[in-house]
Amino acid sequence: MGRALELARRARDLGEVPVGAVVVREGEELGSGFNHRETSGSPLAHAELEAISNSRARVGGWRFEGCEMVVTLEPCAMCAGALVNARFAGLIFGAADPKAGFCGSLGDLVRDTRLNHRLTVREGVLARECGALLSEFFSDLRRRR
Repeated sequence: MGRALELARRARDLGEVPVGAVVVREGEELGSGFNHRETSGSPLAHAELEAISNSRARVGGWRFEGCEMVVTLEPCAMCAGALVNARFAGLIFGAADPKAGFCGSLGDLVRDTRLNHRLTVREGVLARECGALLSEFFSDLRRRR
């Protein structure tokens, strides 16, 4: 999670919502990403999707079996769906997202028994640090407006 926080700070420094993500398999980082929707102009430029894209070659295909996604904020429905479809084994996230999170907050796509694949989930890892980074970012943004 420390590496994901480092990436989230990088996003913040670019004026992006500070979310960082890392794909890990057996303790090894395979790829990473951070939010950059504003700078890229793409609604798909979420940290999780960037991390998936940046680690695909090292994984060797689209199946991320045995991999875990480590991310500073609970994934949204789009990213949760990507994790399920990519066959991730697990998800580790920091701060819960009561407004958009789909891994326990608004819904629970990654553990939905109706789907053909489910992930193990560990939530709240360094939640205070992850949440503080987001709170500070949005507080600063409101002050500038």
